[in-house]
Amino acid sequence: MVNVYTCQNGVRIVYEQVPYVRSIAVGIWVGAGSRFEMPEENGITHFIEHMLFKGTMTRTARQIAEEFDRIGGELNAFTTKENTCYYAKVLDHHGKLAINILADMFFHSTFEKNELEKERQVVLEEILMSEDAPDDDIHERLWRVMYPKDPLGLPILGTKETLQTFNRDLILNYMEKYYYPKNVVISLAGNISKELLLHIESLFGKYEPSKKAVPISLSYPAFHSGRFIKERDVEQSHLAMSYPGINVKNANYYSFITLNNIIGGNMSSRLFQEVREEKGLAYTIYSYPSCYMDVGAMTIYGSTNNQQLALLHETVIETIEKIKREGVTPQELENGKEQLKASFLLNMESMTNRMSRNGKNELIFGNHLTVDEILQKIDAISLESIQKLIDQIFAVEPAVAIIGQDIQNYQRKMVNA
Repeated sequence: MVNVYTCQNGVRIVYEQVPYVRSIAVGIWVGAGSRFEMPEENGITHFIEHMLFKGTMTRTARQIAEEFDRIGGELNAFTTKENTCYYAKVLDHHGKLAINILADMFFHSTFEKNELEKERQVVLEEILMSEDAPDDDIHERLWRVMYPKDPLGLPILGTKETLQTFNRDLILNYMEKYYYPKNVVISLAGNISKELLLHIESLFGKYEPSKKAVPISLSYPAFHSGRFIKERDVEQSHLAMSYPGINVKNANYYSFITLNNIIGGNMSSRLFQEVREEKGLAYTIYSYPSCYMDVGAMTIYGSTNNQQLALLHETVIETIEKIKREGVTPQELENGKEQLKASFLLNMESMTNRMSRNGKNELIFGNHLTVDEILQKIDAISLESIQKLIDQIFAVEPAVAIIGQDIQNYQRKMVNA
């Protein structure tokens, strides 16, 4: 059972007691993501995530790492387009120490100039690594096609240019805007004691918001069906296509996830069978859903040798056209529902996954469905709800991004197709 306690300052503590494990996963969730940045701030949310590991008033970056290594714990963080999470997983009797270190990072990071310069170079290397990998770069390019005038289309990592402008004052100003109590959730899952919960409240339950704090504002950006093409000397060409999806609060959310599984979410999916098994066009072919608070997308990705890019693109389009004409079969729907149930229930065996699920649910929805309620929603998925999504999603021309060699040959083949 998931429980929620709201501190006097608005910080929410969401916890799920699992007494039969010997571990605890804890995360500090902040409703701060790259989509809430100003254009000149692009990448600062992610940069702050890095900087919280670089030393506090009482701990150096090395001491933070050594304290977790000494107890065999895991400490990490990630930034998305809508939130940031700092999390740890430790044995239950080390829970207090883990919370103490996370709180120290959260409240007392120093953002020293020397550490800022070193981490700036680290993040620059991360940006360069992403740009060097076409299977990473293409997804960033695709989001810029879909939302060319909205921060949702900008890269989470930022750019080389914006990265150079970040300093301590900009970091503190951004944190004052978004790291305020009502925008913070502490999520725990595992063998949790009452004493640990009281300790968390003592650490996080009294700090006050800055006068600069701003409420989260959604932009509801319009989807664009554009195209990005990049000529590059590569052994394989890469194709990514996105169709407008649904937001995470949509009543057909579970139908959307199931439709994605049927199209390209697993080995029995339409795309995997047609592109890889039947035609042998690609080793990697898949689709995935993206659901945000106001908009969403269904993205298809595949890579193949440069001479077969046009054929891969044609095959993906033919697969989509067939599902538009014929819909899905009752057996595909049944398989998709069972796959979704299995994925959900197997993820529940991980305390980190439970912590993440509960933290996101509290930030986005402010409520928590039980396991049985979620299974009921999955069981309620119908051929009609799937068809409704097919008619809605694929009525729009997709956004397309291509990175490859001999692009002129590809374009010639697509014109003649």
